[in-house]
Amino acid sequence: MEMSTLEVPGAYLYYEVSGNGPLLILVPGSNGGADIFTELVSALAAYFRVVTYDRRGFSRSKLVGPQDDGEGLRLQTDVEDLRQLTEHLDDKEFSVFGTDSGAIVGLELLARYPDHLVKLVAHEPPVLNLLPDASKWKTLFEEVYETYRKEGVPKAMHLYASSIRSADHRLLMPYVSARLETGERSWANAAYWMEHELRQYSFFDLDLTRLAASSSRLVLARGQDSKDQFTGQPAQLLAQRLGINTQFLPGGHLGYLSNPGEFARGLVTACQ
Repeated sequence: MEMSTLEVPGAYLYYEVSGNGPLLILVPGSNGGADIFTELVSALAAYFRVVTYDRRGFSRSKLVGPQDDGEGLRLQTDVEDLRQLTEHLDDKEFSVFGTDSGAIVGLELLARYPDHLVKLVAHEPPVLNLLPDASKWKTLFEEVYETYRKEGVPKAMHLYASSIRSADHRLLMPYVSARLETGERSWANAAYWMEHELRQYSFFDLDLTRLAASSSRLVLARGQDSKDQFTGQPAQLLAQRLGINTQFLPGGHLGYLSNPGEFARGLVTACQ
């Protein structure tokens, strides 16, 4: 495995490269760090040149100087980071797998820079504006944020996880607890996500016209175990708006953690 950093405006991006084959970049969600994909990478390395990275502000991707996190700008910067990473890797064509808020980053990349992107697999993106009860979730996420600000990360994370009640809730709760017990990095990651992404990415208005124009490059994926639950519903609604079908990947919202081998095989198929 190769480990390196890439200097981009306002940050240094930490990334890892494993395996050989077509380039596949994995974009993490709320965890923000490459480590969450460790087992998935092991299963994918026989098929792809797999790149994982810590998104800006998470784990080993350090910020440099003041950051412009105004309305929508943080997401724009995330997209630019991903674009510059693909250019740095010097592959003319590549595919992207993004999960949760990482899928939002991938969708914006597809909308803005579709050239050279062979396939985007967007796994359960939280496009909550499409939900019929979006206002309920917006209120909840504001409550989670206020809990974080007043009572700290642990209570806020447990409120969030218990409210989602996804198919892999039994996996999610121990994972949340474990990540907050593994040291300063996990605490910092959770706080950074609460501050900069929880409310902003989940209610960002995607450019559906641009996405529809590139829909042949897009796979909207739901977990087989979460397809009819909160985490899977937005992908289905987005697919309907774009006139495409969703595909299923093994497990639930965290299928890449609970079923990494099966999930990898499903992802290989989705990227074809």
